[in-house]
Amino acid sequence: MDSIVYFQDNFFSAGTTEIFNESKNKVGELDLKSMFSASVEVLDNEGNVIASGKFPFMGMKWRVYDGQGQEIGALKQKLSFFSKRYEYQAEGRGYYYIESEAFSKQYDVYQDETTIVATFHKISGFFSSPAFQLTNHSDQLSTEELIAVVMGVNAIQRRNSSNAAATT
Repeated sequence: MDSIVYFQDNFFSAGTTEIFNESKNKVGELDLKSMFSASVEVLDNEGNVIASGKFPFMGMKWRVYDGQGQEIGALKQKLSFFSKRYEYQAEGRGYYYIESEAFSKQYDVYQDETTIVATFHKISGFFSSPAFQLTNHSDQLSTEELIAVVMGVNAIQRRNSSNAAATT
């Protein structure tokens, strides 16, 4: 069964925001740990950490962890000229490929070349914080893990933007 959730980044990338399901019921929170370091925790309604993600010190890959702090995956950007491409290696569950057209706000998550297991897209973000809609079709990746992956894609894009601004 598909799971659809909505969540958003904070404008200053710090603090908590709520995660809602399709019925607009709160199903958890996203804790953006600091505006100076990209790291997030996905919490359930009781405040328990279900998944988290961060760049390790001097690391280029976004690492995803379970609620016990065990690494369960790593996300990296793939070089591409006319699209946005990422690869997520889910520990013991294979590789997933995240793709989006160059100017699109929709991303598809593939288990192989043809099987889409999730989609997410930015539903706002021009003058406000980015908000996302995530649809999970997978029985291998939890919605909480995918939220951490989506925030990793967002963190990589933000890092790329700040690096480009620093070189101009």
